[in-house]
Amino acid sequence: MYQKNYHIHFVGIGGIGMSGIAELLINLGYKVSGSDLKLSSITKRLEKKGGIIFQGHRKEQVADANVVVTSSAISQENPEVVRARQLFVPIIPRAEMLAELMRIKYSIAVSGAHGKTSTTAMISQILNTAGLDPTVIIGGLLKGLDTNALHGDGDFIVAEADESDGSFLKYAPAIAAVTNIDLEHLDFYKDIEDIKDKFVQFINSVPFYGLAILCLDNEHIQNIIPRVKVRYTTFGMTAQSDLQAREISFEGSKGFFKVFHHEKRLGEINLNIAGKHNIFNALASIATGLELNIPFKTIKKALEQIKGVKRRLEIKGEKKGIIVMDDYGHHPTEILATLTAIRESYKKKRLVVVFQPHRYTRTKGLFHEFTQSFYQSDILIVLPIYAASENKIKGVSSRRLCEGIREHGHKDVSYAPDFTQALSMITHKIKKEDIVLTLGAGDIYTLGENLVDLL
Repeated sequence: MYQKNYHIHFVGIGGIGMSGIAELLINLGYKVSGSDLKLSSITKRLEKKGGIIFQGHRKEQVADANVVVTSSAISQENPEVVRARQLFVPIIPRAEMLAELMRIKYSIAVSGAHGKTSTTAMISQILNTAGLDPTVIIGGLLKGLDTNALHGDGDFIVAEADESDGSFLKYAPAIAAVTNIDLEHLDFYKDIEDIKDKFVQFINSVPFYGLAILCLDNEHIQNIIPRVKVRYTTFGMTAQSDLQAREISFEGSKGFFKVFHHEKRLGEINLNIAGKHNIFNALASIATGLELNIPFKTIKKALEQIKGVKRRLEIKGEKKGIIVMDDYGHHPTEILATLTAIRESYKKKRLVVVFQPHRYTRTKGLFHEFTQSFYQSDILIVLPIYAASENKIKGVSSRRLCEGIREHGHKDVSYAPDFTQALSMITHKIKKEDIVLTLGAGDIYTLGENLVDLL
């Protein structure tokens, strides 16, 4: 986009994926406008930076736009989308705009079913600490910065490559890090084989001079390695990984491990974020740093300074000995990893979990896996499904999920019809020294904030 007076309009600009791209375009000097049903701290920040923000969707808001950017959550019947079609204004998905931005610099793309945001944050921290001044677009708010986009003057752009709708195939990154492959997004993919096929395409889009960084501990990645045609390296905790974490331990919200590269001991990392899954994320970021010839001592310094990302094992508050935490986890694998991380770090505390299922299609497609993901919680409260623009599916409900979890051996699982009832149930059940975890990709985080105020 060589004309800086180009007007780019975002439908749903307040979304975490859309807002980062919009902010970067504003920083690059383009005219940016956007609409959203609700104003938020994100839209206020964009407006402060020079974006034109509209509350609500109206056809007249796209009249002067040169291109309209939408996410998969936006209906084709949205009045702004309809009007753009009538005016013959190009309508593109957010992934296409991100792909355009990624052509400007050498791109580092992070994909995988889980861990994309945290890994992207870690890579960004390493590059910044090394003085490489990267441009960053991330799917979460960086703690301490309260932004999901950074405009740097360096040669690299670091971004998440979203696999949920296959849009990551639009990218051809110089470095592609794949954290894992899992059965997910069954509203788009047919089955796990379809998912693996798309990841093979993504990995093989890396150019001849680039590198794919792959987690060898993941069985689905192991399965596709024979089909990888580009230069790659592996990371994990298994003996065959090129980059390994050994002697792992946890204490409170910290994780400790030693790093070995081709059997050579590089040193020890002390992470300020808990969980084995975050050690996997750190390994992917270390592999990226090593590929860019960043000294291990610089990588270590960066990772030990990182504050993490909001809504990833985030402590919302602590009162009367009760710790309130929040996490974005909404897939059975993520839930199990999050609960395990808390158990490893706070061995003597009871864990009270409040879960808001996300999407009817996910709840239906992974129902059996969900029923076996909460055994590490002492008390479980399940809220209604957060639809995320989906229609209800007959027979799929949180009440039925509670029954399934109970049938698989959980002794204390309850259904709460709304946030008010959930808060009442929590306050009656919790004791001093408990941990309360709000969990899900919807608006569940607000419940934790309200709970802190009530304690």
